[in-house]
Amino acid sequence: MSGARALGLLEAFGLVYVLEAADAMMKAADVELAGYENVASGYISVLMEGDVAACEAAVQAGVAAVKAMGGEVYSSVVIPSPHPDLKKVTKRYAPEKLLPQ
Repeated sequence: MSGARALGLLEAFGLVYVLEAADAMMKAADVELAGYENVASGYISVLMEGDVAACEAAVQAGVAAVKAMGGEVYSSVVIPSPHPDLKKVTKRYAPEKLLPQ
């Protein structure tokens, strides 16, 4: 993937729901896992990067996956053209920074 990258974000309650959502998101579209964060009290956010259409398809697939399991999506959004300074935030949640080496 090259050029401007959109952000697709989804937040749900519980690791199992978020893993199902992330799996569906990455299988539904040409997106890359940009990060994740255990926000608070079991709410977990997952961040994907790709072009706008891919992020939109990914987020829709993630929302559908959580709902199919009987879960509830707390929030979801696609940011088509994120401000470059958002990288300062998203870099902090990159998988390689959160997983033990």
